[in-house]
Amino acid sequence: MAIRETRHIIKGQETSDGAGVKMKRLFPVPGVTQVDPFLLFDEFGSDDPGAYIGGFPDHPHRGFETVTYMLAGRMRHFDSRGNSGLLVSGGAQWMTAGRGLIHSEMPEQTDGLMRGFQIWINLPAAEKMAAPRYQDYAPAEIPATKLPNGIVLKVVAGTAEGISGPVNGVSRQPLLVDAALPAGTSWRHKVDAQATVLAHVFEGSAEIGGRPVGATQMAVLGEGDEIDIEAGPDGARILVLAARPIGEPVVRAGPFVMNTRAEIEQAFKDYQSGQLA
Repeated sequence: MAIRETRHIIKGQETSDGAGVKMKRLFPVPGVTQVDPFLLFDEFGSDDPGAYIGGFPDHPHRGFETVTYMLAGRMRHFDSRGNSGLLVSGGAQWMTAGRGLIHSEMPEQTDGLMRGFQIWINLPAAEKMAAPRYQDYAPAEIPATKLPNGIVLKVVAGTAEGISGPVNGVSRQPLLVDAALPAGTSWRHKVDAQATVLAHVFEGSAEIGGRPVGATQMAVLGEGDEIDIEAGPDGARILVLAARPIGEPVVRAGPFVMNTRAEIEQAFKDYQSGQLA
């Protein structure tokens, strides 16, 4: 077993997206455009309706997958393929845009806390034009386990401590775990040695891969086949992500991520001509 060391730490930056939704963006930001195969990581959260009420109105995607994991609040999804679903606290959505669709994610509340994550995961060239696919899971469909030391794990994708998440049939053999660690507890977990591994602290603090990581900070881990996390004095809640990198050229423009500029131009043409609808 080789424990992965934290190579560097990314700090969230204030930004907004959609119709003015306020969030912390870990990447892409100056200096960190992506962490292959992860293209984007946003943590959104506010109890001010003005910071989220505009939501994410209709917009197109092609060439990657979008993941939304909700911590609080309600968000309604619609897309041009006829899919719809209501994301609530503890629920998750995994959408493979493939060759393209148009979708929206709009709040279904006018007050209270709205909090969660938006993650983009790249697709390899061979899968960028695959048929779109939508997976929506209620909180009860996301398995959880409590370890003897009090650590609670919710597994959205992949396998951890003998339980497997419901997400299936997606490209990069992903792992997505919401880990809640009481103060001073430690968690070691075996991970795919070929995968990119990230650990985002969204509550409390922790030592991850030998380095302290605070709230709204992300550890980018180096090589190895095991992660080692120890919670700080106030405990920690951490989103652990892993997925196999692709290693192909990435050309992105707004809502499209392809391998060449010509493919990006074609995506815009297809959208403007209504072929993504």
